[in-house]
Amino acid sequence: MALNDFFAGEIATELLKMLISISRKSLLCRASADQLISYIHDLLPSIEEIKYSGVELPALRQSQLDRLSEILRSGVELSHKVLSSSRWNVYRNLQLAKKMDKLEKNVSKFLLGPMQAHMLADIHHTRFEMTERFDRVDNSVQRLEKYFGNMKIGVGGGGWVEEAVRSVDEDVVDSSSAVGLGFGKNKVREMVVGRDDLWVVGISGIGGSGKTTLARELCKDDQVRCYFRDRILFLTVSQSPNVEQLRTNIWEYIMGNERLDANYMVPQWMPQFECRSEARTLIVLDDVWTLSVVDQLVCRIPGCKFLVVSRPKFQTVLSYEVELLSEEDALSLFCHHAFGQKSIPLAANENLVKQVVTECGRLPLALKVIGASLRDQTEMFWLSVKNRLSQGQSIGESHEINLIDRMAISINYLPEKIKECYLDLCCFPEDKKIPLDVLINIWVEIHDIPETEAYAIVVELSNKNLLTLMKEARAGGMYSSCFEISVTQHDVLRDLALNFRNRESIDERRLLVMPKRENGMPKEWLRYRHKPFEAQIVSIHTGEMKEVDWCNLEFPKAEVLIINFTSTEYFLPPFINRMPNLRALIIINYSATYACLHNVSVFKNLSNLRSLWLEKVSTPELSSIVLENLGKLFIVLCKVNDSLVEKEVDLAQVFPNLFELTLDHCDDLTQLPSSICGMKSLQNLSLTNCHNLTELPVELGKLRSLEILRLYACPYLKTLPNSICDMMRLKYIDISQCVNLTCFPEKIGRLVSLEKIDMRECSMIRNVPKSAVSLQSLRLVICDEEVSGIWKEVAKPDNVHIQVSEQYFDLDWLKE
Repeated sequence: MALNDFFAGEIATELLKMLISISRKSLLCRASADQLISYIHDLLPSIEEIKYSGVELPALRQSQLDRLSEILRSGVELSHKVLSSSRWNVYRNLQLAKKMDKLEKNVSKFLLGPMQAHMLADIHHTRFEMTERFDRVDNSVQRLEKYFGNMKIGVGGGGWVEEAVRSVDEDVVDSSSAVGLGFGKNKVREMVVGRDDLWVVGISGIGGSGKTTLARELCKDDQVRCYFRDRILFLTVSQSPNVEQLRTNIWEYIMGNERLDANYMVPQWMPQFECRSEARTLIVLDDVWTLSVVDQLVCRIPGCKFLVVSRPKFQTVLSYEVELLSEEDALSLFCHHAFGQKSIPLAANENLVKQVVTECGRLPLALKVIGASLRDQTEMFWLSVKNRLSQGQSIGESHEINLIDRMAISINYLPEKIKECYLDLCCFPEDKKIPLDVLINIWVEIHDIPETEAYAIVVELSNKNLLTLMKEARAGGMYSSCFEISVTQHDVLRDLALNFRNRESIDERRLLVMPKRENGMPKEWLRYRHKPFEAQIVSIHTGEMKEVDWCNLEFPKAEVLIINFTSTEYFLPPFINRMPNLRALIIINYSATYACLHNVSVFKNLSNLRSLWLEKVSTPELSSIVLENLGKLFIVLCKVNDSLVEKEVDLAQVFPNLFELTLDHCDDLTQLPSSICGMKSLQNLSLTNCHNLTELPVELGKLRSLEILRLYACPYLKTLPNSICDMMRLKYIDISQCVNLTCFPEKIGRLVSLEKIDMRECSMIRNVPKSAVSLQSLRLVICDEEVSGIWKEVAKPDNVHIQVSEQYFDLDWLKE
């Protein structure tokens, strides 16, 4: 096939039509499709010139063009698959994106190789100037590369995660999850606002009936907010509550959000004379399991009212019992998640849809999960699910286990890899936010998948309502830290995952987890202490543990160890020494104060460890430890205690292959050690919310591999070292809320790869160096209005977007 047959014939027309359809159909691919349309239009004149040049190509070069035409024809077939793929099927879209990536490489190879070096050279001698021709092809190749680059997820999750988080926000705005709760909200509001004689009221109902949704809707109600003047505290209690911490949170809020002294003892019965104000306050206690916890947290305080949300109905608490949805509301909620609208589409089988809704038992959670699992599926698939649902018992108030069984049908229809990833979620404590970074690292290590695929699975599970993505206000950009995006899961869905995982014998389970906090090692684990466990993931959840509390358990196949605890002292389990395959270690302390770790010598034997997450602990000394294969280190809400800046600690030797380092909310970090400048493999350095960090190493610019530098909310940082201008690979720098930072380095224009600058709330920076005009890769600057005018003068208006930010203050992390 000749080149003119390919471009002037049916393929060019068909390809353009498909791209126009993609642009109209897919919000996610619209920009990419428009770019590719532009690419083809730009290249067509060149092809027409070749077509009418009259030059006959040699056989070898003609065969090369025939091969190119075959590759592009396969690209047309692939585009058909992209068009037919649902935007909700993110996992399939990832597989298609990989194939598109391969296609892009093949096309680029031809455009940059034989086509450019031979064919265009011949045409040049007969028709045109070579420079003009090569410029056109180069521009087309760049557009093509950018098109395929945008289809990938990219660093930090990119478009798919951002769209999934946005869809959750849209659901909140639309209040789709609050369908049918109007009557219940009126009843509870009457008890909370209209009954001065009640100081504690409740909401009760079976799991998945919408209790928490009702409580959150009540907190957003204008009448309630006005009555309590927005003094509303929402706390999640859970099955394994830290009662002392919860009582402290309540008392601090009532006292006016003052941080209590470490030695202050919260009174068992909070006396009236200790209250500084009788301002009305609403305290919501969600997911309460026992009356004894209610007795410990609730007491009579002037102006204060408690709302207790629980599955059981406590006799001493006047409660509203959540009713099942009406048939009309149940159908509306189901259709929202199955079809994206509130009614049955004309093309759907109305009778079949109503049968499935009936089998969901009018429970909101079942309607959301099963509805989402059926989205974009065939009628035969729907019929199969309906038949499976109809085989079980009806869901009623005394049949919570049947709710789990019915939602298990949705899990069984997931692709195997996605199902395994979903079941891994139960290894985290109930009602706790899971940082997305932690989850992604586990999946990458356990399932041997790339990060892009792991992100796609997160979005797929979110779309199916099997998890919820939550974000901070600043999250979601191309280079955002995943710590700003968290995952949460309904406790019924966690119970469902545990139910799946616990079907095997304890010593044979792939995931071994303590479902709630224990005082020591579970007795059922100890029964198997004489034989090795098969678990790949081990999740521990305890209080304080001393050396004598541990037993000699064997986990030879463990690749992930998650240690959750609530204590100020913690002896790390000795069996870590006998985990030769451990690749990810997560240590999280949920107590109010920092924990001191003991037995840190176990780190010496973790030669295969690739990812380490430390949270709310005093960082151990590292001088005698070498973690040769560690790639990612996260130190969050920790006391550094100079463990990183001691003279005998050479970070480049301790972590010779580290490529990502995060220090977040480390208040006692005042400076970075100079040895960090020797970490040649470091690509991502995040120093965020380190409020006492005053200076960076002078030679920081030696980090020549660094691509991301995040210095968000370091208020005492006054200067950036001039050497950062030597970071030729740096793509993104974030200096937001560095309120005492006065200027950029004068030679910032040398950062030829810099794409994005985030400098919101940097009030001391009043000018931009003249060299900034040389930032040839810069595409986005986020800044305050006062500085935006200066950037508009320096930056090229056609290439750089200046985004004026809005000030945002978020203290929600203090409630955790």
